[in-house]
Amino acid sequence: MKTISAKLQVDKPVTETVLDEAIKRGQFRHKSGVQATAVTFQEACLTIRFEDGTGVLLPVKLFPEFDDFEPEDFAGLSVGFSGTALRHEEKDLHVSIAGMISSSKPLMNMAASVISSRNGRQSSAAKAEAARANGKKGGRPRKVEGVQ
Repeated sequence: MKTISAKLQVDKPVTETVLDEAIKRGQFRHKSGVQATAVTFQEACLTIRFEDGTGVLLPVKLFPEFDDFEPEDFAGLSVGFSGTALRHEEKDLHVSIAGMISSSKPLMNMAASVISSRNGRQSSAAKAEAARANGKKGGRPRKVEGVQ
């Protein structure tokens, strides 16, 4: 996984405007991100559950962050950072859930397929205009039998 260093933050006075902007950013992130609610360990896998009741099962052997974990250490894992990471306070471990999921090629292939399918069904102003223009020309050409 990719390691990201913290950026230097300059202390700024907290005004009502700054506070309102921070709240709006937090609400947007909460709506648009991965929001896990629970994590459990069973049969060498982490089960991560989300707000809508769905979940994902991730084998711990795929993640070097858990190499020094004993089975009883997994009981100390919890969801943190507003549902976006797993943490273990005693081991000073914080792991991004999105990063764990994105490291799985089959999960990413499935996600790409779902996104492509969803985006293909979306209509935009350009698509609607193209459909109207094609309709004025007589629509989609008829399929000729025997030709694929």
